[in-house]
Amino acid sequence: MAAAWKRYLPLFVKQRLEGRHHLHRIIANTGWLFADKLIRMGMGLLVGVWVARYLGPDRFGLLSFAGAFAALFTAIASLGLDGIVVRNLVRRPDERNEILGTALLLKLTGGSLSITLAMIAVQLIRPADTLAHWLVGIAIAGTIFQAIDPIDFWFQSQVRSKYTVYAKNGAFLLAAILKVVLILVKAPLMAFAMAGLAEIAMGSVGLLLAYRATGGFITIWRARLPLARELLQDSWPLILSGVVIMIYMRIDQVMIGQISGNQEVGVYSAAVRLAEVWYFIPTAIVSSVFPGIVEARAIGDEPFYGQLQKLYNFMAFLAYAVALPVTFVAGPVVNILFGSAYEKAGPMLAVLIWAGMFTNLGVARSSFLTAMNWTRLHFLTVSLGCVLNVVLNLLLIPRYGGMGAVIASFVAYWFASHGACFLFPPLRKTGWMLTRAMIYPRIW
Repeated sequence: MAAAWKRYLPLFVKQRLEGRHHLHRIIANTGWLFADKLIRMGMGLLVGVWVARYLGPDRFGLLSFAGAFAALFTAIASLGLDGIVVRNLVRRPDERNEILGTALLLKLTGGSLSITLAMIAVQLIRPADTLAHWLVGIAIAGTIFQAIDPIDFWFQSQVRSKYTVYAKNGAFLLAAILKVVLILVKAPLMAFAMAGLAEIAMGSVGLLLAYRATGGFITIWRARLPLARELLQDSWPLILSGVVIMIYMRIDQVMIGQISGNQEVGVYSAAVRLAEVWYFIPTAIVSSVFPGIVEARAIGDEPFYGQLQKLYNFMAFLAYAVALPVTFVAGPVVNILFGSAYEKAGPMLAVLIWAGMFTNLGVARSSFLTAMNWTRLHFLTVSLGCVLNVVLNLLLIPRYGGMGAVIASFVAYWFASHGACFLFPPLRKTGWMLTRAMIYPRIW
């Protein structure tokens, strides 16, 4: 496989890669993640647009509201373990079975807690909306199946994400076909929520099969209470920061639904869907380079910060490459894809696409904070951004509807990822590194 992709590279790139075997693995691993997400981006966008057109802004808005509301509680299910578990697997591969078994137990516990809290909360804010209760319940139920994600963490630590791609893509393709069938038979709204849950369940089964096919045995995993305490001690700030991340990324849809109604949520969600369709790229890149960042940290500050600056530069360059063209074609793209019923989403997309700059840099910065074990600072910066987002939404949504939420999100994303760095002395160097990346994102 490695020889196959190298054949298509220019000669000068091949020369730069000669003998750099770890870099080969990173590029190959990132390629698998990109293949996974490109398939999801292409087919997911087409099927998602078809679903939105079929349901119309009102029903699509209710489905989006339920998904956003459930997302507020998913951070509780994940318990902030993702990066922590990958880091520990890189550092202590001999404890693989104990780390994975403990992570499984913790995620099952977190998933059960998130379901309970989500169902209580939705009945409090929409006591008479039975359909919303069902949709939220179906959406949040996926957290139980995602308890098997420690297998994905193992593959990440080994830079072997192609197995996760096999599992998740198989489930995604089957779910996409199912949604098309539901449209053709004119299925009710509830069926589309069930299709989303089915995708998560099938993806988890696929991960189990991939782990077994690579010689892994989940039956020998063992959970240890001291290790659980250790993981939670490192991850509890990430649990809280994960909750506030979900709040400041999804509270806009919930607040629009409560203030302006389901139809406005549907229009706004169409803009969000297009603005976020490429967010897989920074996540895939950071997932592949993170083990190398952890190793560079052990070597010394110069290679560590050098790798980080290159990562920040690339993330900023990528954001400019996406945002500039989308700004000018947002209106026509929305009309072509979603139809005239979603026309107001065009101006929203033209502004919201620029928030991707700060999403990119925030994802990159999180790898630095995790490597340094500065999870409390991560929590503080994201919390400030969350508070700012909620306040701005309260001020702007009643007057401007979805566009008010767009402005609130843009300002909050900037502050949480970049602006807040200058409030904390340990992060000021990072703040200037991010500034340098935005002003001059040199990638050569």
